[in-house]
Amino acid sequence: MCGIVGIAGTGDAAPVILEALKRLEYRGYDSAGIATLVNGQIERRRTPGKLSKLGEALREQPLSGVTGIGHTRWATHGAPTESNAHPHASARVALVHNGIIENFRELREELAAKGHKFESETDTEVAVHLVTEYLDQGLDPAHAAMEAAKRLTGAYAIAMIFSGEERLVIGVRRGSPLAVGYGANEGYLGSDAIALAPFTNRVSYLEDGDVAVIRGPEIRIFDSEGRPANREVKITNASAGLVDKGGYRHFMAKEIHEQPEVVSHTLSHYLDPATRAVTLRDPAVLQVLTRATRLTISACGTAFYAGLVGKYWFEKLARLPVEADVASELRYRDPVYSGDGVALFISQSGETADTLAALRDAKEKGQTTIAIVNVPESTIAREADIVLPTFAGPEIGVASTKAFTCQLAVLVCLAIAAGRARGALSADEEHVHVGSLLEIPRHMVDALKQERRIEALGQEMARARDVLYLGRGVNFPISLEGALKLKEISYIHAEGYAAGEMKHGPIALIDENMPVVVIAPCDPLFEKTISNMQEVMARGGRVILVSDKRGIEQAGERVWSSIEVPTTDWLIAPLLHAIPMQLLAYHTAVAKGTDVDQPRNLAKSVTVE
Repeated sequence: MCGIVGIAGTGDAAPVILEALKRLEYRGYDSAGIATLVNGQIERRRTPGKLSKLGEALREQPLSGVTGIGHTRWATHGAPTESNAHPHASARVALVHNGIIENFRELREELAAKGHKFESETDTEVAVHLVTEYLDQGLDPAHAAMEAAKRLTGAYAIAMIFSGEERLVIGVRRGSPLAVGYGANEGYLGSDAIALAPFTNRVSYLEDGDVAVIRGPEIRIFDSEGRPANREVKITNASAGLVDKGGYRHFMAKEIHEQPEVVSHTLSHYLDPATRAVTLRDPAVLQVLTRATRLTISACGTAFYAGLVGKYWFEKLARLPVEADVASELRYRDPVYSGDGVALFISQSGETADTLAALRDAKEKGQTTIAIVNVPESTIAREADIVLPTFAGPEIGVASTKAFTCQLAVLVCLAIAAGRARGALSADEEHVHVGSLLEIPRHMVDALKQERRIEALGQEMARARDVLYLGRGVNFPISLEGALKLKEISYIHAEGYAAGEMKHGPIALIDENMPVVVIAPCDPLFEKTISNMQEVMARGGRVILVSDKRGIEQAGERVWSSIEVPTTDWLIAPLLHAIPMQLLAYHTAVAKGTDVDQPRNLAKSVTVE
């Protein structure tokens, strides 16, 4: 979601800000803009749509100036128009903002009564006028920013420049991430280390309430009380080069095909091939899981579906009671946590606002918190008690693919280790499961060989208005994930259901026009799932059976089509069944001609509630 770049530099800022914003396109946005100081005065260029339009505007009307801020906006308050695009500005300050200012209506009324004129529909513009109000009262820029921050409620990251203040950029962080970059002769602000990678690998992450005052290379950080704060300078390994598609048509296609490699990297961090055992590098993980009376798993979107698979694994392998809930619900229903409880949070970006808020609430209520994240420098990683990294690498496509399977890989390793520690799993059972996991990357390669067949199915699926996905046990969450992928990028209405629930309502929708994807490997629930599939076919539904060779031979005679997945340990089969779900969604979306990597209305990193 929304990206920020700020530069207090020595050369023309606008061209390098534009290039830096391109690195943040993966976050999702619908308008963009840049402001710089030109001869001490604020000038802006803003456009709705993609950065290519902003680039055209800058070619027609270039911006000079060594001090500047840039922004990619994902619309919340107000449509994606030029007037609502950031930066917003008064005569004295220009400002960009990620997040939501919750009390903007009260502040807008107060400032309008004082004569301030508003030009947009956004919540952001109140911050501009609030800072201006304090400047008009005689405060210097730093103190005006600090006083304004005290009045703003919500989750936000803000970057500002000021007329007449060359090489000054001020940043404020509360809730939404914001990083400071240290250069030899320049200072930087960015939404994350990826934004700053072209400029520097020396980065500090602001904490809640921090205000960063950047004057060229001189950077001072103050906490919420206005006291000097020393934030650790870290050396980040974020790549300075723009991530490319590697010869694939879309980032999503590339990332689907990267899964054998990145899942292998993730498994190698947690498995010992010689002993066929799980080896967790932080002994505290097993200590807390051994004494835990309950595990709470929470996340959003695709990460939540990974957590749902994890629920089955922890209860089956570790005999540990598990509660799973979406993060946006968990905190607000005031959950009852147990005294020896553990709360596990999953996030690709490590910045998901709802997940972060739920983690903080769990910590306040005495839970030991574990985070599974793909970004080790993220806020969730920094605030969790224990961090379990995935090694998916940068994921640019908005619809998560490789991050999902890497999350599954960590979850199953953790569940196996917890099972051994809790005495629920024997050494021989661990060896069998680990042996199967070590074969997963090879099986993923084989699953990807079905792509040509799945591409043809995608051509047919593209004609559908509605699609139903069915699964049981560990594959029920995979049906939910398959439906989510399809609706995210193809805009076809799709629903995932537990196969046994199909006759409790969804069966009324089935006719000859509705494709029904049935995930049914030869597992202990195979016969029951196939029985549900027969009920679909009896009503004319067009079944796509996703199963292993034996399952297709036993049940695939009358199905519309089938997708064969390599045979593996049924318990860890979700790692493989995720791949045909992703490919089916991808090729359906390509057939429909939608924007696969940046689907409408969606953002990669959701940093607002």
